[in-house]
Amino acid sequence: MLFKRTNIEEKLSLLTQKEEAQVNLIKNVYALLQKDSENEERIHQKLAGGQKGIANNFDFDLLETNRIYHIDQIKQICIDYRLRFLDSKYFKGEIPQEGISRIKALERSHRISIEGFKIIAPSKLFRLEDKDDPLLFAPIGNNYFYLIHRWGNDLHPLRKVFAWPFKNIVNLTAIVLMIAYLITLMVPEGLFSKSSSQAEFWIVYFFMFKSIASVVIFYGFALGKNFNPAIWNSKYFNA
Repeated sequence: MLFKRTNIEEKLSLLTQKEEAQVNLIKNVYALLQKDSENEERIHQKLAGGQKGIANNFDFDLLETNRIYHIDQIKQICIDYRLRFLDSKYFKGEIPQEGISRIKALERSHRISIEGFKIIAPSKLFRLEDKDDPLLFAPIGNNYFYLIHRWGNDLHPLRKVFAWPFKNIVNLTAIVLMIAYLITLMVPEGLFSKSSSQAEFWIVYFFMFKSIASVVIFYGFALGKNFNPAIWNSKYFNA
């Protein structure tokens, strides 16, 4: 005969083998997904936790050197832009999936479990005790930190300018003096007397300075505000 006869038993056996292969494939996929889900859950727990003095055992040959920062560099940036550098457990925003994926990729390549996550962000993005440009870091020892991921929008280009008065008392006094001077210049001549003079100008200027300084002091004490060097790594709202 030109055609071989069909053996139903063989067909059933082949079909069973295919079904078993499909079942095994599904089981393998499920196991991988389960493992990945467990890894994500562990990472989320680490992010929600907070441990001091952690130094992750990274393989330095695999690290990107342009992502390694010393605590002094981080502190300077936080002071200049009025940001905070705190444990990830205080962060009230959501870590994006891309950030979680980068953590998992780092853990696979370095064969470690990363801990001690820290975040740079504006104060409003932290859940402080008493949404803009967060950066996620992991400690690598000796006050060095590795930048894992950045997300969100860039900071406003004038944020550094707006944060400058809050760096120290000298800057704040200088800005109050300048504002008082500009407002004094806008006061019409002869408003308080028939003839304007230098003495009248400086009296008005002194009055304006005291008024603005009083508002600034009241605002600072009433809302518990402080200068940038005092809050950059503080977990307290009124630090």
